[in-house]
Order: sequence, then structure tokens, then C-alpha cells
Amino acid sequence: MNKKNFRLLLFIFLIFFIVSPLSAQRRITIRLASLVPENTPWGAALNRMAAEWARATNGEVQVIVFHNATAGDEAEVLRKLRMNELQAAVFTSMGMSQVMPEVMALSYPFLIRNDAELDEVLRRIKPDLDARIQQNGFVTLAWARAGWVKFFSRTPVSTPNDLRRVRLATDANDEQLIQAFRIMGYQLIPSNISHLISDLNSGRIDAVYQSPVYAAGAQIFGIARHMTDINVAPFMGGVLMNETAWRRIPDRFKPQLLEICRRMEREIESSIISLEAEAIATMVRHGLQIVELTPQQVQEWYDDTARFESRLIASNPPVFNREYYNRINAILTEFRRGQR
Repeated sequence: MNKKNFRLLLFIFLIFFIVSPLSAQRRITIRLASLVPENTPWGAALNRMAAEWARATNGEVQVIVFHNATAGDEAEVLRKLRMNELQAAVFTSMGMSQVMPEVMALSYPFLIRNDAELDEVLRRIKPDLDARIQQNGFVTLAWARAGWVKFFSRTPVSTPNDLRRVRLATDANDEQLIQAFRIMGYQLIPSNISHLISDLNSGRIDAVYQSPVYAAGAQIFGIARHMTDINVAPFMGGVLMNETAWRRIPDRFKPQLLEICRRMEREIESSIISLEAEAIATMVRHGLQIVELTPQQVQEWYDDTARFESRLIASNPPVFNREYYNRINAILTEFRRGQR
């Protein structure tokens, strides 16, 4: 080998050893935790998001998804997120309320009543929610919808007083909803979500509030065979990333990455609507009885909850943030007026 070729080969090797470490340093790994099973629309969407982020950044941003709560419960995941042991996570509204308590106003019982109203509320307040969440050290990648919370009970429940006569299960961590339902006079029994079936079987509880998708998957309807046909509240959550990780991502990629997340939102919204309808139809085929309400009975639920408004938003501390409750209520009043 002559000296010229030797120098060229040496130059190539030097470039390789200099560039390789720089390429490795450029790669950003995002560990994303999810409570949701992988074999659900949300699980599939998160996997697609990870693949699309890698393609959009030419492999510079790699997302590793930890499905099925393998990274811990919401409290543990939030702790890890703040420590940057995890960089992103899917949270329910309860988990998000630990970042921004005001978000629980979306879950005020019987306030938001259908998909059209939820669309309008989110369209109007999401920018402000996102800004406040960012003030607390996180970036909202997407808002999560998982259908509507409904009552499932061993005996038919048509009115608020029917529900007051039975023992209603709640997650012991849902402190705000526990307080809300107790203020309204319901018998709340704390029950771990994994114990709902055994608690229903033993008679410790008589009713639960859950999304139909979860009630079908967990076979709750096999014992609580009556579903009251009214939406209690939207089942909401979101995908958050800590600001430390977000700042590491090059700015040139961020608009496209956020657009991928917005597309994921839209895909999941449409799939959740059909999935919930399919879950209810499947449960009906296997014995679930839908307790259909008259317009008067529906209004009774709304009027009954309204009796407790001042206590729900004016207690100290308030169960639901007064500012956000009033904003949502004003949006809905205007929207309903336009629908007449």
C-alpha cells in the first residue's frame, strides 16, 4: 500500500470513529409508560406513534413504550417522570390532576353530557389547559378519551335515590370523586379495581361507575347486570412528557412530532366511539340489561346534582375548581342554546 492510499484509509477510519460517537450521542430515547393494555386502540396507537416518531426523526428519537402498567401505578409513574427516569406517560384524569388539579372539572358529574359537548369544551379550553400544564413542567402530547363513565349495578338504577340505596364502589385513590359522591349522599365503598369482581360476588358492593369498555373487558357486567343509560362523565386522560426530555428534542422535529400525536388523538377518538358501542352490544348479547330512562328521569339526575353545586365547587379545598367549572358551564350553556 502506498503512502497516499494509507493516508486516505487512515482519514476514513478517523472520520468513522469521530462521527459514530456523535451519532450515538444524538439519539434520544423516550421511555413512555402506559397503564393501558397493549391490545387496545390506545396500545396500538402508542406503538404506531413510536414507529412514526422514529421515521420522522431518521431514528434520532426512539420511543420505548411500557404497556400494561409495567412501569408502576400513576403515582409511581409521575414520580419517575419528575425524576426523568421516565420521559413520558399516559395518565387518566386522576393522574393528570396531580399535575394540574383544575383538569378534574372535566369529570364533574353530569356536567358534560355527550360527545358533541365534550368536543366543544375541549376546543375552547385545551389551549389554556396545555399552557398551565407546561407551567408545571410538562408538555401535553395528546389528550386521551376512553368513552363515558356509566353506572353498572346488581339491581336496576333509574333515579338518584335508587343509587343512594346501594353501595357504590370507588377506587380508593379517586379522592375528589369520593368526596363529590359523598357530598351528594351516596354510599361510597373504597375498592381496589382488581377486587371489583370479588367485592360484587361477596355482596360488599352493589354498583360501580366504570367505562363500558372496561366493564366488558373485566366481566363486571356478569354480576352487575344493569347499566343505567346516562353518561356520568367523560373518561379522560392525556399523554404528558416532562420538559427536560422535550427540550432535548431538536426544534426542527417538534411540529411534525406533535402533528403525529394530534393524528393519534383523532384516530383513537373514532375507534373509542365504535369500541364502546361494540362493548355495549356484546354485553347485551351476554345478558346485560340497559336501564333506559325517560326524559323526566334524565332531568332528575341533572337537577339532583345541581342541588349540590355550591358545595362541590365552594368547599375548602373545593372538590372541583370553581374557575374551570364556571368556564365549562358557560361554554355548555352557550352551546346548548345554539343547538335548540
